[in-house]
Amino acid sequence: MNKEKGAMKDIPLVIDCRQVTRTYTQGPEELTIFSDISLEVTAGETVAIVGSSGAGKTTLLNLLGGLDKPSSGHIAICGKDIHRLSEGGRARFRNRHLGFVYQFHHLLPEFTALENVMMPCVLGGLAVGGARSRAQSMLQKVGLAERLAHKPGELSGGERQRVAIARALVNEPDCVLMDEPTGNLDEHTGEGVRDLIESLRDQLGIAFVMVTHDMKMARSLGRVLRMEQGRLVQEI
Repeated sequence: MNKEKGAMKDIPLVIDCRQVTRTYTQGPEELTIFSDISLEVTAGETVAIVGSSGAGKTTLLNLLGGLDKPSSGHIAICGKDIHRLSEGGRARFRNRHLGFVYQFHHLLPEFTALENVMMPCVLGGLAVGGARSRAQSMLQKVGLAERLAHKPGELSGGERQRVAIARALVNEPDCVLMDEPTGNLDEHTGEGVRDLIESLRDQLGIAFVMVTHDMKMARSLGRVLRMEQGRLVQEI
């Protein structure tokens, strides 16, 4: 038993979120979205966050991604307090350490699947040849080796989401943040995306934090937390 606990301590901590509160000013009132949220996510772990609409799930995801700042508390990604970085520093850090997948794929319609997946590499300073090779490899991993030259309008909904996942993974981030990644897909296609996430997590050792209404997906992938009345609680 002690050996198991020691092994757990050796797993790198990717997300360390401590006593985070987010409030907004709404006219004369201060609105608290959530308070005193703490969360730890280790390398290769999948954490699903569930809860009713408006509970603050997406707000938390935006804080973890450095897209928004907490009103109080501390968020470290791979040991770095991202909210102490400049705006440009956060952008560079996100490009290297984080991937993002949303309910709507946000692919650029005028570019091919390959070009869309290459983009984070090019923005990160990788030469075009290296970016192309890395993007091809990642599209092959998500089962789209034959669709490299297709634009988003020529792909199915499930294929577009696979391209978005490939784009999120192409820089080999430490963690991928996902907001309703199957919310716009039918059940069969959503199950395919779930299986893909599970496979890539196990292959690559990347952590996933996912906001979802799909309880079947949430429970099948890993730890489930519920956002409830401004708190984050373990789902039984």
